[in-house]
Order: sequence, then C-alpha cells, then structure tokens
Amino acid sequence: MKNDIIVISLGGSLIVPKHIDWQFLKKFRELIVCEIKKGKRFAIITGGGYAAREYAQAAGKVTKLTREDLDWLGIHTTRLNAHLIKTIFRQYANPRINKNPRTKEDLTTHFDNGEGIMVAAGWKPGWSTDYVATIIAERLGAKKLINLSNIKYACDKDPKKYPDAKIIKEINWKNFRKIIGNRWDPGLNMPFDPVASKLAQQNNLEVIIAEGKNFKNLKNILGEKKFQGTIIK
Repeated sequence: MKNDIIVISLGGSLIVPKHIDWQFLKKFRELIVCEIKKGKRFAIITGGGYAAREYAQAAGKVTKLTREDLDWLGIHTTRLNAHLIKTIFRQYANPRINKNPRTKEDLTTHFDNGEGIMVAAGWKPGWSTDYVATIIAERLGAKKLINLSNIKYACDKDPKKYPDAKIIKEINWKNFRKIIGNRWDPGLNMPFDPVASKLAQQNNLEVIIAEGKNFKNLKNILGEKKFQGTIIK
C-alpha cells in the first residue's frame, strides 16, 4: 500500500467561489509542485463549488428537481473542476481522472509512471466528494486526509446562525458525529460529510480541516509543523 500519498479533499468553494479563482489555483499549484519535487505525492479530490449550486438553482426555477437530479448536477461540476486541476498539473498528474473509487483497477496504478498527482471527482448519486476522498484514503492505505475549504476551523454549531459557536481544535469521531448527524444531502453545508465521517471513524482516519487559501498554513500541515485547523481522529 502506498500510504505515503497525501489525500486532499479540495473544496469547490476554493476553485469556484463564484468565478474560477485562477489566482488561488496558481498559488496552490506552486505549493504542490514544490512538495512533489521534495518527493511527496498527492491524491486530489475536487468539489463542485458555486457552479454546482448555480446549476441546481437554475434548473430548480424551471422544473421540480429530484434528489438524484441535484446529485448528478453536482457530480458533473466536480468532474469539470477535476479536469481543470488535471490540466494545470498536466506535467505531474496522471491523465486519467478517477470517477469511481471502487473500481477493480487499483488506484495506485495512477502513480505507476512516476506521476506526482492522481485527480478524482464525484462518483454517483448519494455520495459526496468527502466520501470519495475517504474511500480513496482507505484504498491507498493513507492515515491522514486534509480537507481544504473556506473555513479555518470546524465549530460546534453553524457560526453563521449562532454567534456563540465555538471553534473546535481537536475532537474524536464519536463527538464530531454527534454534532453533524448521520445524513447527507446534496448541497449540505457541513465541515465534513456525515457518511464520510462514519467511514473515517471505522478506518481510524485522521482528518484535518483547514482554510485552503492560507498557503503558509497548508505548508505547515504538509511539513507536519504547528498549524491552524481542526483535527478529527
């Protein structure tokens, strides 16, 4: 098992907060390429971001949408974002994008020709990209998953609704799952998907939740130095 591979769940809110954030992508690429040159390898799983919500909102104004409709719109936006990531890392990434983390093909073949990156995206209705990232971590034997989004820490409740919400610096899976519940829905705004959390707990996977645009902080995470963020284990 190639457990030296670092799994990153890259939030769509970083890639497409409203328009494609090419400045973020440029800095992200520079940091990841620098780490690849040090010998690190990455599995990057992309979220959908604003584009997924925009498609869903537009379709919803025309007709009533099913949960499956919402899921597929989100899945295809994650795949478009994955192609964008693969394109900017063309020199370092395997040309194939993984769209099914449970395929018979071993995920490690994405690194057979010395590639530094495997890119993956949404899978099928009912499963988030957090869940895909967790399965990939399981299949690759990884013990740590970095979840990058637009928040610095997970909180004990939604800080947008509750001013007294407290940040969480470290928590175990049992207590974290009490906060987020057990059900996932398309467009659910949680720091980490409830279904993915269940699998992560079963695999004793450590998940780090951190702000993706803080590149100094991300560098510290990758270098196993002190960082800002939430650790769930």
